[in-house]
Amino acid sequence: MLAGQVIRAQGIEVLGLFFETPFFASGKAKKSAAVIHLPLKVVDLTLRHLEIVRKPKHGYGGNMNPCIDCHTLMLRKAGEMLEEEGASFIISGEVLGQRPMSQNLRALSTVAKASGFNGLIVRPLSAKHLPPTLPEQRGWVKREELLDFSGRSRKPQMALARKFGIEEYPSPGGGCLLTDPVFSRRLKDLFDSGSECPVQEIQLLKVGRHFRLAPRAKLVVGRNKKENETILSLSRDEDVVVKVESVPGPTAILCGEHTQESLDVALGITASYSDAEEGQSVGVMIVGRGLDRMGQGTKVDKSKFTDLMI
Repeated sequence: MLAGQVIRAQGIEVLGLFFETPFFASGKAKKSAAVIHLPLKVVDLTLRHLEIVRKPKHGYGGNMNPCIDCHTLMLRKAGEMLEEEGASFIISGEVLGQRPMSQNLRALSTVAKASGFNGLIVRPLSAKHLPPTLPEQRGWVKREELLDFSGRSRKPQMALARKFGIEEYPSPGGGCLLTDPVFSRRLKDLFDSGSECPVQEIQLLKVGRHFRLAPRAKLVVGRNKKENETILSLSRDEDVVVKVESVPGPTAILCGEHTQESLDVALGITASYSDAEEGQSVGVMIVGRGLDRMGQGTKVDKSKFTDLMI
């Protein structure tokens, strides 16, 4: 928001870009763009982004977040869009030193060079700490009106926001699921299973309890009514839906290649998260992959399945 306003203050037209994947959604960006009346284009980057999440050239951060490669991809895509949008250069809101691993001087330089559009990337909030870019050298942007922010403190940004009359802005966290330990563990498990990782399976990582029943068989169990509905909406023809019928309980999906043994375990897990009494056998509906029948599952102590939980 601030980088855009600094550039717009020089009379330059700005188009906001948000690169969307299953790991970060555009909701906050749309709200922020509306606050400052910024035109916004949402670009789906899922397929290209998945490639780098699987095998990032520069490795991961604390979890499954390949920040350097991710930033590179976004700036490369922005550069590829310059001509079609009638734009001359790219701006980014990064602040030198705000993220110690991905926004240090070396990382910013690496990202810019690897994007293929090094000379055209302006970082207005920290420009005076960085070498002049082509837009600055050619006078498209007045370098003297750019800023010298650095470090992890957000106080200078908050002061600038007040100057621009911006009262609503997002919290520091970027909202990227790849930085979340639980989500990252589930994603790594999905990669290790050999799945082609369709978007549906990635969306499933966001909800429920996950159990690896076999190398290529996984069970996802809803924790509440909303998750039950989400899980059901994400089911595919090749999945098996398992739903407790005789007492209140969860909806679950068995994904991948399953055997009768893994199906039996799935029934037991699903029954064990129902409202049945321990030791009680409950009816469980099984639908999908040629199955459409009522099975039975017995509620047992859930600690029995701890080793299977992802």
